[in-house]
Parts: sequence; structure tokens; C-alpha cells
Amino acid sequence: MADSVPILTQPHSESHETQKSETLLPSLDDTIEQNSENFGWMMFLQSIVAALVMFFDSQQSFIGIYTDANPSWHCINHTICSSDSDICKLPKSAWAWDSPASKTIISYWGLECANSFTTGLPQSSFFMGSFIGGYLLATLADSSLGRKNLIFLSSFTMALATTAIIFSPNYWVYLALKFISGFCRSTIGGGILVLLTEKVSKKWLFRVGIFAFSSFTLGFLSLPAIAYLNRDSSWKLLYLWTSVPAMFHSLFAYFFVTESPRWLLTQGREEEAMALLKGTTPTEGGGDLTVRLLKVPAKPESSIGNFYSSITHLSSKAWAIKRMSLLMVLAFGIGLVYYGMPLGVGNLGFNIYLASMFNALLEVPSFIALYFLENCKRRTSIIVFTTISGICSILCVVAGNGVKAAKISLELASFFCGCTASNLMNIYIIELFPTSVRNTTMSLVRQAVVCGAIFGPFLVSAGRRNDIFFYGLIGAVVMCCGFTVVYLPETKGSTLCDTMDQQENKETVGV
Repeated sequence: MADSVPILTQPHSESHETQKSETLLPSLDDTIEQNSENFGWMMFLQSIVAALVMFFDSQQSFIGIYTDANPSWHCINHTICSSDSDICKLPKSAWAWDSPASKTIISYWGLECANSFTTGLPQSSFFMGSFIGGYLLATLADSSLGRKNLIFLSSFTMALATTAIIFSPNYWVYLALKFISGFCRSTIGGGILVLLTEKVSKKWLFRVGIFAFSSFTLGFLSLPAIAYLNRDSSWKLLYLWTSVPAMFHSLFAYFFVTESPRWLLTQGREEEAMALLKGTTPTEGGGDLTVRLLKVPAKPESSIGNFYSSITHLSSKAWAIKRMSLLMVLAFGIGLVYYGMPLGVGNLGFNIYLASMFNALLEVPSFIALYFLENCKRRTSIIVFTTISGICSILCVVAGNGVKAAKISLELASFFCGCTASNLMNIYIIELFPTSVRNTTMSLVRQAVVCGAIFGPFLVSAGRRNDIFFYGLIGAVVMCCGFTVVYLPETKGSTLCDTMDQQENKETVGV
């Protein structure tokens, strides 16, 4: 094993004098704390540009609501056709689509009589790609590529794959490209949140998190507008209008946004880290910025094994494995609500554009609520919101289709609480794990969210026959999963740690 070396060393002096002077030097957390007090326009613009990646990620996550929808139809020959007829038992000459056949993939490739598994498979394929990609790519942000490189590489390749979808000659190629698109975008959500929060102190932790959450919301909110404007056009245009801007933004953001100084220091790249901190933190008299940092292992030579070293570090601690397991259970339940509810708006018997817009709009108060929850206990808040979400979802089954206004109100309330719980969980993860494995843990937990999203489309299809298979199951699962946080430590008011030992020692002292 390589010897430990200091991230930043001081000039040679007597040991006693060195120790005495080190006590007077600010730590990395102190330095970033000073940086947060001077959250200037450059840091603000970088945060906005980086967060915009979530805008395009959101569009691809929910675009299937419109491209994969089951379009409406009408009778042409009323002697053998009526509004309640089974379309699969009618001849093609007896009915017609209300919109052009190119509006969705169902009408475009003649899938109107396909089973629910086939029609739900494209969106599940997207999330399956994200699920697998998250496990294969997540650790690269902690070990070799870094936060910035992996995020914008993921965003650019996602845009390329999405553009290629336009040229799909058949359903199976479409399915494969959806999988590739999901695989490429798998590290975006967690990576952006980690990159933004590692540049600031705990004062700005929740606030820069709101940048990412609000950008994701705006992307979701933009979809109904884009889909409505192209309601009589091909589904391919939706992919065109969302993929090309994402491609250009990824290139611009790569050259504009800087790397996380915390990650640079863990990689032994102290000169680059200090340059970033000097550029944003004022020093008295224009002197050099010098900080006291923990010693970390010298960075080993690059190898394939080192790309996944953070997994080894994570699995070496029993407390870390316990936290990961509990958080992944919680994330699965939240994922069912967060992705399942928007994908199931077609089951409400309500205008699909309005219902989708209402769901997207509710994400705005959910991340605004996060601002007011900054000083609340993390565990209690998550339990409260997951419980309310579950109750409202189950009440959707009770409401049935009798009063549509009541049913959609309960669905929106459940989705709002699920969104808020998801945002809280993301901040909670950042506080529970150190810099050396933070991106890995964030991505792994988010894959559990995606796992919930994989089941969502199938539950949506089953819910068309009976609400209990959709709203009932989602409500019960999210309530049960929410209570897993009682076995996790509280992190309110805690500072971010950089190494596994530092995280463990801080909590040992706390106990």
C-alpha cells in the first residue's frame, strides 16, 4: 500500500512549531465556509449552468408519457363499431386514430393490440439501462474521471443516443436505443448534486441543492408544453427538440464549470484544488491561501482495478454497508412514487397534458419546502412525508373513478410528498457519507430509485384494470420503506467529511 502523504505540506520547521502553526491554519471546511460567505456571481452562474444538465435529464426521464402513450381513436363504420368496442376485434377499415398515426410509437408501429408488458417495456428499458449504468459507472466519479468529466460525458452521450432514436427503423431498435440512453444518463442526477454541494459549506448545502431540483422540475414542466405544441406531429420531433439542445449545453458546460476542490484534494491534486479555492476565497493582503488538511493515501498508479476502488472502501466498513442497505430500501419506495405517479397520469381519466403539468408544477413547492426544512431533523421529515404520500395513494383506490377531482387531488398530494421526501433523501445521503465515496453512494442509492421506476410502467399497465394494483401497491410500499430511516443516524447541522475514517471518528466522538 502506498504511504500516506499530506495533501498540502508546510515549509520545514521544528515539529513543535509546525504543530503549533497548524492549529492556527484553517481547515478545508473553514476555507469553504469562508467561500460560502462570498457566493458571488461566478459561483452562482456555474451552479446554474451545471444544474441545467438536470433539465435535459428530466425530459428524457418522462418523455415516454407522450411518445409511448396509447392514442385515442374513433369509429368510421358505425354499423360494426362503437365507442366501447374492442379495437383488436375490429377490422382496420372500421376505425381510425384521432391524431396522425405518427403521433406515438403505439400507432406508428401498430402496437395497439400488444400486451401491457410490450407497451411498457420501452420506458422500463430506459430505466433498466440507467439501473445497470449506475452500478458500472458511478464509482468513476470518485476514483478516476472525477465529478465534472463523468457528468458532462454522460449528458453528451445521452443526447447522442436520444438523437439516434429518431432514426429507429422498428420497435426493437427503439427499445435498444432507449436502453443506451438510460445507461448514459445514469450518473447525472447524483453527480450534479454532489458536484454542487462539495463546492459550498453547510450554509449553502440545501440552497445549491434547490438549483438541481428546480432545474429537473423545469425540464419536467417543459414537456407538456413541447408535447402540446407538437400534438399533431411525429413522436420523433419530441426527441429532436430535447436532444439537440442537450448536446450543445453539455459542450458549453464542460468548458465553463470547474471541478470539485474536495475531490481534487482526495486525488492528490492539491495545486489545482488550491487554485480553485484561491480564485473564490479572498485572503488578507493578497497572500497565499494555506489550509490544514487531513492526510490521505498517495494516489496509486492508474489501473482498471483502481477505477472501482471506492466500492472497496465502502464495503470495508460495516456501518457504511448498513447505511447503504437501508437507504436503498427507502429509495425503492420513493422511486415508485416519484416516477410511477407521473407515468400513470393516463389512468386518472383526466386530460393527459393538464395532469402531467399539474404533477410537474408540484415539484416547485416541493423544493421550496426543502428550504424551510433545512433546520428540521432529516429522519423525522422523511418519515412524515413518505407516510402522507402512502396514505394519499391508498385513498386514490378508495376514491375510484367516481369523483375525478378528488382522485387527482389525492394523486397530486401523494406525488408532492414523494418529491419532497426524494429531495430530503438526496441531501441526507450527502451528509451521511464522505467525499471519497460520496458520488458512489449517491449513484448506488439512486439506482434503487431507478429500480422503483423500472416497475412503474408495469404497475401503470396493471392499474388500468384495477387501481389497487397501482395506487394501492405504491402507497403500501412507500409507507413501509419510509420507516427504514429510524435505524440511521441524524445529520442535522453536521459538516461534510472527506474520508471514511474522518466520518467514522466524527460520529464516534458525537456518540
